[in-house]
Amino acid sequence: MIRFAGMKVVKVDLRNDDEKKAIMAFLDRLNYRYAIENDEQLLPEADIQEVIQRKKDFLDGKITSRPWSQIKQSYES
Repeated sequence: MIRFAGMKVVKVDLRNDDEKKAIMAFLDRLNYRYAIENDEQLLPEADIQEVIQRKKDFLDGKITSRPWSQIKQSYES
């Protein structure tokens, strides 16, 4: 993507195809140039499930957490 001085970028998180169609129709009526980018899932599904399980274990008291200052201190010593 090439951006010229003074150009602005607006990011809109669309919840469904109807919202996408409405925004595209609006931009088309105004004769605006636009591009649609599909955000890829940042984490693989297995990693997402791991985070969900760890949160559940934490909330159930099966695991504990420590403040970042303590974790950082253990690596610095």
